[in-house]
Amino acid sequence: MSIDKKTLSIAIMSGKGGVGKTNIALNLAYALYDLKNSAILMDCDLGLANLDVLLGVTPEKNLQDLLDPDLQARDIVISLEDSRLDFLPAATGVPELANWDSDIQSILLEKLNDFFHNYDYLLLDLEAGIGNTVTILGAMARLKCVVITPEPTSLTDSYALIKILSSQRGIRDFLIIVNMVKTRREGELAFERLQRACRHFLGIEIALLGIILRDSAVSKAVLSQTPLCKLEPESMAYRNIKEIALKINKLDTDVLSTDSALDMDMLNLDIHLGH
Repeated sequence: MSIDKKTLSIAIMSGKGGVGKTNIALNLAYALYDLKNSAILMDCDLGLANLDVLLGVTPEKNLQDLLDPDLQARDIVISLEDSRLDFLPAATGVPELANWDSDIQSILLEKLNDFFHNYDYLLLDLEAGIGNTVTILGAMARLKCVVITPEPTSLTDSYALIKILSSQRGIRDFLIIVNMVKTRREGELAFERLQRACRHFLGIEIALLGIILRDSAVSKAVLSQTPLCKLEPESMAYRNIKEIALKINKLDTDVLSTDSALDMDMLNLDIHLGH
């Protein structure tokens, strides 16, 4: 089963935790909304959900409740901004969801697919690492975004994630977001190191989607349980995220609607030029 193609699905992944993936997913959803799109943000960390914490909300229901045959996605969704930016919360510490077996996958996606087509964008905040939900949902999403930092452990684990998805799922089109860097050049160098490894050992090209500079405003947003875009909308980090949203918004929709892999050489050029 695949995710509804009427909605552009974006998987936000990382090889290791602590790289700011969830913050990026959250604020990217807001940035796409600010560009006059409708978007739904889905917490796909089915073992240790925390998007609700960053949002400062306490969901009454979550994805686990969708296993009830009498409930539908509209019964658990939380509206963040009118009806054009919504949030689907996950559950914490629920083994049957964390394992994401085929039966649960079929039940949830059957209900969710009927709901996703109401939105322009679906953002999937996946758990860190190479668990079942990452490989399954990551493969289903149209855009596969991997968040890295310049740290060697992040680069190593991100390479492992890309290798697994490439060898087991046949994925060859990865977009990279470099987070928490002091300078853009530091971000470019981190991307280039990962790019060389993927090119040499896996024979695949990756594309740099964006660079996000280290910003103390991010920590303040986490502590206040308020999205960065709300707390400090003019912060450098959120400006960087808005640049990424603009690039995604400008990607050729005809290309994105096909099942073929993205042309990574052309995508690198388009992203570099800001087209």
